[in-house]
Amino acid sequence: MAALRAAGRTSLVDSAVEQLREQLAGGEWSVGDRIPTEHELAQQLGVGRNTVREAIRVLVHSGLLESRQGNGTFVRSTADPAAVLRGVRHAGARDVLEVRTALEAEAARLAAERRDTHDLLRLRAALTTLREEGDRDADADLAFHLAVVGATHNAAFIEVYRFFSTQVHEVLVEALGDRAMPPVDIDAHEALVAAVEAGDADAAERQARELLRIPAETVAALLDRESGTSAPDGGARS
Repeated sequence: MAALRAAGRTSLVDSAVEQLREQLAGGEWSVGDRIPTEHELAQQLGVGRNTVREAIRVLVHSGLLESRQGNGTFVRSTADPAAVLRGVRHAGARDVLEVRTALEAEAARLAAERRDTHDLLRLRAALTTLREEGDRDADADLAFHLAVVGATHNAAFIEVYRFFSTQVHEVLVEALGDRAMPPVDIDAHEALVAAVEAGDADAAERQARELLRIPAETVAALLDRESGTSAPDGGARS
């Protein structure tokens, strides 16, 4: 492997991340390859092992690398999602909510068609946690929606949703700040679970859309009030 450029003193982790991204995009390693050890990369980059460790952690989080305990770090993908991330982050709240609604509606439909006993138990457990933790608990709400998506048994769908849900949260927080949001509608979540349990794909899709409708309208009104326009540009956590 050609020696990497020595990272500068400022933003060492960012520099290391960028150089490793370039190596991945340039075909230095193929999908499934094990990358050099932290010690080797530290020498090549001219930085400390802690910096390399942090850079690898960033790339693992972004889906490019995969750490396997006891085996090292492997290339998971050479397609850098950074450009997609930038596009999502620059999108408006309404735009990301429309995509989320489309994803969740189709996930609900597929879940109703494919769910098994384990999926139903997981959905019920997630719903119980949502009730117990409070209707504004973002982690409990996300766990519920991940349970629905998991019931699709579609690995690609699950990965896309995991990736996108994080970006949705960041966009909405940036757009809405600390403004009051409507509480999670537990009854709407219950209706979605019931439709999935019944195997009613049409009802599940309908309930998924309804679950997001009121929060979307509430946020649109907040943003319209701020901008003084009538065109909706908002979204919310369901």
